Amino acid sequence: MRKLSEKVIPDIYNPNVGSEVETVDGQAYLVANDAMYTFYKRTKGEFSPFFLALRDEKKVLGCKCQECGLVRVPPFLTHCPDCNFAPTEFVEVEQVGVMISTPPITYFATSLFADMAPYGRGRVLLNGADTALSVNLYTTSGILVPGIIKKDTEVKIVFRDERIGEVSDIFCVPTSELTPAQVAKKGLLESEIDWEHPQEPDVSQASIEDKAVFKKALTEIKSIISEMNGNARARKDITGWKRDILVKSCGGQFGIFINDGDITLKDKGTDSPDFVIVSQDLRALLDGLAYRGAITDMVITKKIWISKNLEFVTIFKLDRMARSIAKSKKT
Repeated sequence: MRKLSEKVIPDIYNPNVGSEVETVDGQAYLVANDAMYTFYKRTKGEFSPFFLALRDEKKVLGCKCQECGLVRVPPFLTHCPDCNFAPTEFVEVEQVGVMISTPPITYFATSLFADMAPYGRGRVLLNGADTALSVNLYTTSGILVPGIIKKDTEVKIVFRDERIGEVSDIFCVPTSELTPAQVAKKGLLESEIDWEHPQEPDVSQASIEDKAVFKKALTEIKSIISEMNGNARARKDITGWKRDILVKSCGGQFGIFINDGDITLKDKGTDSPDFVIVSQDLRALLDGLAYRGAITDMVITKKIWISKNLEFVTIFKLDRMARSIAKSKKT
């Protein structure tokens, strides 16, 4: 469960009293801090058993009509409209099912869902249910990209370690990414899944041409990273951000290090990176850093692979730095 001391609105979103000046394209703008308050409580009412089962028992419940036997998940009514409003009862359903359609993927979420992105959102028909449950979808294979989860993909319900009685207490991953024991387990927790060691694309076999491409692209990337580190606008894009990134490609590897406004490149790389970027042809990453295409687009189109889903934020920051360099050259 979450700590009782946590607030609905975290302190980080509570600005200091006063105002500040922000400069955009050489123009100064006065920004004043203010707030509106809309706190409220809401009850789950007669459907509380569904949410309590998620939170306390790691179960998924549906409502079953006592006459026709139809099982609706989630339970969104207490009487069946198809049976002259016969009463329903709560029943448990299985935690494995199939996607009824290919889910869209959200990469750039609003602030309310930013900590979840990238994620898929689709409807899964669980075994034992007659209607589909809308859930978030993730993968253990790196960043979620099109083709990993689609219509008829079998998925497994996974429970958050900390649950508060919301539908967001659960999400789904493909059963093909889990062990048979994990698929069979009722109430599988997110902490019981290995998110840290996805299978990387193979870049071990490098031809002479691959090594030549790597060497030339690396020289250009070094120049770009150095330019970013000397540009105030680009450095601002990574203020407060720290990441050690290992970049692998056919022909070699290196490290990119972000440290609160500084960005550097080292040939040695790192033995304990925060995440790994695999660009089989290093020219793809070079084009992104040189603002000849977005790195985020290259991740989505599978030209670049990222080892951790939530590190998409870092990729977005690298795109912003490339854009800042391009804007600086125009002014």
